[in-house]
Amino acid sequence: VVDSLRALGSKIVLTQGSYDLVHIGHARYLETAKKHGDVLIVGIDNDEKIRKRKGPDRPVVPEDERLEMVLHLRAVDFVFLKDVNDPRWHLIKTVKPDVLIAVEDTYTPEEIKELEQICKTVVVLERQATTSTSAKIRLMQLKTAKKLEETLTPRLLKVIQETLGSQEE
Repeated sequence: VVDSLRALGSKIVLTQGSYDLVHIGHARYLETAKKHGDVLIVGIDNDEKIRKRKGPDRPVVPEDERLEMVLHLRAVDFVFLKDVNDPRWHLIKTVKPDVLIAVEDTYTPEEIKELEQICKTVVVLERQATTSTSAKIRLMQLKTAKKLEETLTPRLLKVIQETLGSQEE
């Protein structure tokens, strides 16, 4: 695919990520990435790769749904699933994009220099939203915990009081 696009003179842009619970920051990021070339390819981490990096409860959305969801974003032309067993930078080395897009903290300055030997340009973008998927999940967990506390605590206290009261009789 990439060879054919290059033969047509297309400037290839590549970015990568988890894209779990796709949100406005993802959409803005991919729109901005697309402005750096003609064709935007997105590498999406498979479920096992995300679990290894983010923990056993992630991803929230399974890989097949994440692939489809990202592909529905207008800036995205192609998506590829990245396997946990792929060698380091496998997709980058395969695609050899004209422009590699990343967010802050993805690569060290030394890694960027190394990547510039594979890609023509590495562009580091700021995050495009104030909250991340992980932050949104934490917020949902906190809200759920608060609701449970508000609902269960009075009921538990009542049961304890009733139990202790019946033991005194």
